Amino acid sequence: MDYEASMHVDADGAVTYTVAVPPEGLPAVRGRDLAAAWDAAREAARAAAWGKARRFRFQRSDGSVTELALADRDAACWAAAVERIAALQTSYGVSLCLRLLALVDLLGRAPWAARLLAFEAGLARLHPALLRLAATAPLSAEARFDEARFRASLAALPVTGFSGAIV
Repeated sequence: MDYEASMHVDADGAVTYTVAVPPEGLPAVRGRDLAAAWDAAREAARAAAWGKARRFRFQRSDGSVTELALADRDAACWAAAVERIAALQTSYGVSLCLRLLALVDLLGRAPWAARLLAFEAGLARLHPALLRLAATAPLSAEARFDEARFRASLAALPVTGFSGAIV
């Protein structure tokens, strides 16, 4: 179920979204949308289209709140790129944004995942199975992916002939 999230601009210029569910309650997204978000983020970074800082305030059923700040310029750039293709005022848009950021985080800390990237003409393309898993795997309370789960799920993948095409 998609919903509207409230949004406001803070005094410091950051955009804050109040989200009705915690990160682990966000919906799965379509793999092709995650691939489009990857491409949009790459293009925004190449164009140095740095976005505004963003904050997410996730409401929990017990009344507590989890806050996530995207203050560094890369994360702000990528979030702005996602916002151009999916409204961050919806659970789907928030999920797409956080899944992209969680995937970038995973790729940055998991050396084993390098085999799931193909480099062509200076561009990194993602293995279709990696995209499918990132589109559907649950996010943690910290809006990250479980590295052990990803590694186990993708360990048996044949990488021969990987072209980076979306399946």
